[in-house]
Parts: sequence; structure tokens; C-alpha cells
Amino acid sequence: MAGAGIHPRRAEPPVSEYQYYEFLAIDRPLTQEEMRTLRGYSTRARITPTSFTNHYNFGNFRGDEGDWMERFFDAFLYVANWGTRILMLGLPTRLLDIETARTYCAGRGATARERGGKVILCFLSEEERGEWEDGEGWLSSLIPLRADIARGDLRALYIAWLLCAQREDLDDLGIEPPVPPGLGTLSAPLESLVRFLRIDGDLASVAAQSSRPLETVGLSHQEVLAWVGCMPGGEKDELLARIIEGEDSALPIELRRRCIEERDTKREKPAEERTRRTVRELLAAAREQAAARRRIAAREAAREEARHAREAARARARHLDGLAGQEARLWEEVERLIAVTQPKEYDRAIEILIDLRDLAARGEEKPRFAARVEALRVRHARKPSFIERMRKAGL
Repeated sequence: MAGAGIHPRRAEPPVSEYQYYEFLAIDRPLTQEEMRTLRGYSTRARITPTSFTNHYNFGNFRGDEGDWMERFFDAFLYVANWGTRILMLGLPTRLLDIETARTYCAGRGATARERGGKVILCFLSEEERGEWEDGEGWLSSLIPLRADIARGDLRALYIAWLLCAQREDLDDLGIEPPVPPGLGTLSAPLESLVRFLRIDGDLASVAAQSSRPLETVGLSHQEVLAWVGCMPGGEKDELLARIIEGEDSALPIELRRRCIEERDTKREKPAEERTRRTVRELLAAAREQAAARRRIAAREAAREEARHAREAARARARHLDGLAGQEARLWEEVERLIAVTQPKEYDRAIEILIDLRDLAARGEEKPRFAARVEALRVRHARKPSFIERMRKAGL
């Protein structure tokens, strides 16, 4: 994808490879002229007034993703079966400050740039031949994040910063950006983002430990009334008129953000916000948690294995109890099965011999059992298939 500078575009991919492209227009529909322009790049793509979707098995996308995001679209998703995944979101600059975006988008895995009145975020996950899946359906699960970011929910940006830390894009001693509230209770779109970017679960869990509950950042009716009451009358009239006219759909979101930001500047920062962790501390804590989780899982697995072993031992004992006193009949059955000279009967004969061995061990008859088995081996020496089964069974 050389045009957008997102990641190196491969040479013409072989038939077995797959690339999926999906663009969405949210703030305004495409014009007929714009749709004709896009059609010039692909005769196969599905193009609507709000989207462009195509996948490639034989060639490459001929457009420039970055340019298209500046001119036509507000969201872009890319999936390739060699492990590359990309999500781009474009927001008006009045809804997302570029400096705020760059605070979180601080490495190759997450970047932010300002073009044509937009802040364009780009999240890049690369996992060589990782778990591959079809690109269709991903963007619909992720697109609500754009509105969340516009409303001031920065959890998606923090997750993108975690991607940079995970990829080792950042200085070990670099300090994490402000931790947004609600990381411990992710919405469905945020959980999709964690999966799409392949964020390590232990890293996400450790990061969430210093995140305040989400409900602490809501706006009460009284807070809104107080903020509106302090607004100059002329500005208030102008904003109300624009809302009634309905031509600026982003205005209510912008006003809500202003209200929250002005309220929060007057609040004392919680202690946990004043103490941030380094990249090294977060990664080390994630490794420690992963090791602890593996130890717990290993103990649980050992306990479960021991329980199964006890149950198997009890079942085996009950089985042998039912055979006790029937040794003579069982030896006769073994001889009968061997005489049939068929694999299935050989297998059954081996099962009975194992029962006889364990019964002999119970009654201190091991020497006698060993002698009978050796005699059996001599008599049937010309049956290599049966003899091999005896060897594998340790008889």
C-alpha cells in the first residue's frame, strides 16, 4: 500500500492470497461524480453512496487509501491473509484534537495525521501468517468506535497505544498516556478492536487495573444546566438555531465534549491518574500475570488429571472385581480368539491378557502368569501380528 505509506505493498500476489478492502462514508454520502471516479479504479467493487468494498485474489488495489480517506471516506478496513490488518478512522478536527490523538498514536502500530479538516487515525496489526479470517463483517463491528471517540471516549486510542507497546514501537522507559475510564468493562466494539488488533489479553487486563469505572465520567442533567447557564446569550442562541436547523449533525457531540472537558478541568485528578506506568512496567506486569495464569492453569490441569486417574483406578478395580474367579474361562477365551487369526480378535485377546495380568498381580500369581504368557508366545510364534501386539502391550 505504497500510496498511503501504511505498509509495503506486496508484489502481485499469487492466486492463493487474499486482500479485503472496505471503505465507509459516514458524515456525507458520495456524489455521483465521486462514485464514477471510484468505479474507474475497479470494475468488480461493490460501490454505494456510502461504501466501497472489494477483495483481491489476483492483483492489488490501485487506489491510495490515505487519499481516499481524505477525500471520500470516514473509515477504512483492510485484511490480508498473510497477517496484516488495518483500521483507519477519520474524524473532524473539532471532534478530535490532533495532539490528543498523537498522545496515544505514538508508534508504527498507531499513527495520527491531520489533513483537510480531519484527524485520520491508522491502526496497524501485523502477524506473519497468523490466524486468518475473512475481512467481511469486521468494519461493521468496529465502526461504532468512531462515534465513541467523537464523544470523548478515548479507550479505543488507549488500546491502540497498547498495540504500540506490544509491538515494541515505544521506548521502554516511556510513560503511558492518560488511562481512560472504563477499560475494565469494554463494550462489544472495543472487544472487537482488541481481537482485531490482536492485543495480548494479559496486557489489556494489566492496563485496565488503573482505569476508573466508566460511570464516573457521565454528565448529569444538573451539570449540563449549569454549563449552559454560563454560556453567553448570543452564543447560546446561535448554537440552538444550528441544532434546530439540523445541518450540523456533529454539533451535539461537540457541545457534549466541551461540557465534559470544561467540567473535568475543574476537578481534582484522581490519584491513580497522577501515577502512570512505564512501558517496561506494563509489559513486565503482563508477563508476570501470564506466568501466574499458566501456573494456576497447570495446577488445575494436574488436579483434573489426578481426579480422572482416581476415577479410572476405581473403575478398573470394579472391572477386575467382576472378573475375579473367572481366570480359567478367560484363558480359554484368549486361545479361542487367537485361533481365529483376525486383527479384531487379536486386539480382544490382548485386552483379556491385560486383565489376567492385573488379576495375577492382585493374587501374587505373577510368576505363573509370566510362564503362561511365554508358553503362549512360543505356541504362536508364527503369528507375527499377534506377537507384535503382545510386545506393544508389554506382555
